[in-house]
Amino acid sequence: MHSYLCGAYCSKGYNIFKNFTLGIRYYHSENVFGFKRKIRNIYRVPEDVLEYQCRDSNFYRLVTAYKQHAHKCSDINPVSFTKTSSVVPELDIQRYGFSENDKVRFKGIINSDKEEGTIGEAIDFLSKAYCKTVAAEFLYLESEEEREWFSKELEALTYKTLNKDTKISIAKELLKSQTFDNFLAKKFTGVKRYGGEGAESMMAFFSEIFRLSSQDTIEEIVLAMPHRGRLNLLTGMLNFPPSQMFSKLKGQPDFPSKYRCTGDVLSHCISSTDLEFGNKSIHVSLLYNPSHLEAVNPVSMGKTRGKQLISKDGDYGKGLRWGDKIINIQVHGDAAIIGQGVNQECLSLSGAPHFEIGGSIHLVVNNQLGFTTPSERGRSSLYCTDLAKMIAAPVIHVNGDYPEDVLKVTKLAFDYQRKFRKEVFIDLNCYRQWGHNEMDDPTFTNPTLYEVIRSRRTVPDLYADQLVKDGILTQKDCKDIVDDHFNWLNEHLKAAESYKPQDVYFKKHWKEFVQPDDVITTWDTGIDLDLMTFIGSKSVKCPSHFEIHPTLLRTHVKNRLSRIAEGVNIDWATAEALAVGSLLFEGYNVRISGQDVGRGTFSQRHMMLVDQQSNNIFIPLNKIHPDQTAFLEIANSILSEEAVLGYEYGMSIESPMNLIIWEAQFGDFFNGAQIIFDTFISSGEAKWLWQSGLTILLPHGYEGAGPEHSSCRLERFLQLTDSKETKADADNVNMQVCQPSTPAQYFHLIRRQMVRNFRKPLIIVTPKILLRHSSCVSNFADMAPGTYFKTVIGDPIADPSTVQKVLLTSGKHYYSLSEKRESMGVKDAAIIRVESFCPFPTLELRQEISKYRTAKVFVWCQEEPQNMGAWPRFENLIGKKIIYCGRDAQSAPAVGVGSLHQQQVSEIVSKPFLIESDSYKN
Repeated sequence: MHSYLCGAYCSKGYNIFKNFTLGIRYYHSENVFGFKRKIRNIYRVPEDVLEYQCRDSNFYRLVTAYKQHAHKCSDINPVSFTKTSSVVPELDIQRYGFSENDKVRFKGIINSDKEEGTIGEAIDFLSKAYCKTVAAEFLYLESEEEREWFSKELEALTYKTLNKDTKISIAKELLKSQTFDNFLAKKFTGVKRYGGEGAESMMAFFSEIFRLSSQDTIEEIVLAMPHRGRLNLLTGMLNFPPSQMFSKLKGQPDFPSKYRCTGDVLSHCISSTDLEFGNKSIHVSLLYNPSHLEAVNPVSMGKTRGKQLISKDGDYGKGLRWGDKIINIQVHGDAAIIGQGVNQECLSLSGAPHFEIGGSIHLVVNNQLGFTTPSERGRSSLYCTDLAKMIAAPVIHVNGDYPEDVLKVTKLAFDYQRKFRKEVFIDLNCYRQWGHNEMDDPTFTNPTLYEVIRSRRTVPDLYADQLVKDGILTQKDCKDIVDDHFNWLNEHLKAAESYKPQDVYFKKHWKEFVQPDDVITTWDTGIDLDLMTFIGSKSVKCPSHFEIHPTLLRTHVKNRLSRIAEGVNIDWATAEALAVGSLLFEGYNVRISGQDVGRGTFSQRHMMLVDQQSNNIFIPLNKIHPDQTAFLEIANSILSEEAVLGYEYGMSIESPMNLIIWEAQFGDFFNGAQIIFDTFISSGEAKWLWQSGLTILLPHGYEGAGPEHSSCRLERFLQLTDSKETKADADNVNMQVCQPSTPAQYFHLIRRQMVRNFRKPLIIVTPKILLRHSSCVSNFADMAPGTYFKTVIGDPIADPSTVQKVLLTSGKHYYSLSEKRESMGVKDAAIIRVESFCPFPTLELRQEISKYRTAKVFVWCQEEPQNMGAWPRFENLIGKKIIYCGRDAQSAPAVGVGSLHQQQVSEIVSKPFLIESDSYKN
């Protein structure tokens, strides 16, 4: 140890640096190894200088201990009912060889206005900075620059005071929030409003964050927020008309009658508004949220990225950092942030390429209580914000009883985000005045906590009392604020009687878009043959110096160029490249996201090529022509489904000019994102009039891969759709579910997403083995002008006059049946492919079946077990009795034993052709 420290002396003179503080501790403990004597004799260090340097080093260790451990004894809990020990061993000055009167140098170690002082004075300063009503965790930050900056700014808060106008503004916002809750409690008894009572200090956060944003380069804020205090913010700051809210409380619809929508509950209301600050305007978008807490967070991140794409922010622009124009703010509950895994996924996304947005600012409204579960039972960590440490994000804890401190730490968090463009958390420790909602009695489960809460004055009243005591406000001033806001709300209550929903939908980027009519529209999605040739060749063209993998050069590049040159045998990946390339050519941005999507799970896509020497990435479709304005973004994602899919959905709702595609690594992996499907994708338009053209690719096929790699659970999506299988539904369904059986059909589906004047989510059941199947190919003629996606494909071989059996099927199973029909020499069976399940093509299917007038047997054939797949859709739909032919009902989607799989395959492809008309009659 002594030689280690002596080396530092030799190279750095008298200065003992922070890296060697452990050695100094030994120096003060009984002169280990004669350390003191050796330093003094060898390096001729004077005794007084050596003592001075050692004190500096140990003082630095003491300061570091405060930065790391002082939060453990901080005064951040406004409703503590248990005795928390204020003794933190790491903060004991004797541990560092000090007494209170020892003098130390402050300069360069703490951010004091004094150059030196006593340990007692230092402790007083450190206590104010690190363990009063504000505490922080930040020593784990990745860079020394961040740590030094954060400690300096945090310590500087002890000197900062607010002017009179700012204090009055805070008091006004807090009193308005409280008045709003009191008004609703009086006028709408029995309403679950999820009020802000106990957490009113969050209004100080919002007012400051909006003000600071207006003084920066920020143009827009995307805000995600759960229920608590949401209505207070909407009416208090975000220009949401209380009359609209009161109308909804009276049971009136959210939207004009011309729109088809179900609406949503009061606590999910939104605002998209401009806030004026002098000559600067800030647009704030508060997103709709489902009741499944935290699910909106990745959506808000994706919407932020979508706005950044449009405004050319960050890497989408030139010379900009992520977040120069658009920032993301997320508000969380304490139980939800630590309990919901989507937050871990979101934090993992926050710095990942193609997902970064410049760092979100997080406010945790810490009620210290979940639904009824107290905090000590709601997590395994000390703080609900400990999740932030996984990405080394700083956390600032603040006592909600001190709104001025809340405002100060808001500026600290904002400044950190602006400087470093990273995530930052504010843990607002507060309480919930009532239960989970205002109808709940929390004393059933938390009697001691609510004894404290019920015996105290409210946060707005405490702060108003303080300003009255300080002579900043009078009692009359406070009463006037309350009365004025109450009267304003009362006027809106009267206006609610005649309130009519405003037509504020389909504006800005969406102004040319509509809800579709009750008809099925055929959209010409074919493209010029010369353009196909041009795009096809460009899709594999690399710079001359680019060294492509030799296998890809042979199987991908040369094969594609050969197919393109002949215009025949176009495989799945080539059709996809033609669809994407043509959309880019027409000015639509395209983004494909998911695990390994650049290459493709089955090594089929290769839209992103990697130089075998330099590891550089090249995307050929981004070099279609020199004046290209739209681009393809290949976003190989982290191993997440829920957050990534939510993110892509958020991007899709921002602009209809961006085709956003998410591909699951295997089809059934979507189940990790079921919340996003249930609460956003399938119901977003019905609840909120949010249209989305999000396209979801789910690889599907029973090829012996076992239970988890076979089925994309088609039946689950069909259950989510609102198609009634009648012509009246047509295009006006909540989402589309299709299983194209040819590359051309896939090509048309991709292009149709952008060509139409409305947007619908699209679930595509995509193949695995068909990606390279010799029969699963298309020709240029199938994608030429005048061609389109066919919801039903008839049998091109069967002679209608001889057909006795009609087999209905979809996707890959068609090829198995077709091959079996040929091998068995069957001549009296026709095979019809159903390509769309929602909207369901009842009319088209009946028309196709009507061709086979002599048919007596009608069979639905599928790979999936009987309780899965599309089978339930076919009962009583086409005016014929249909026989089921597929696997028997099972609990798992597929078997995991190879021999059993082969036995099932043999049965389900043979049985349809062995059914006799006599057995049908029986």
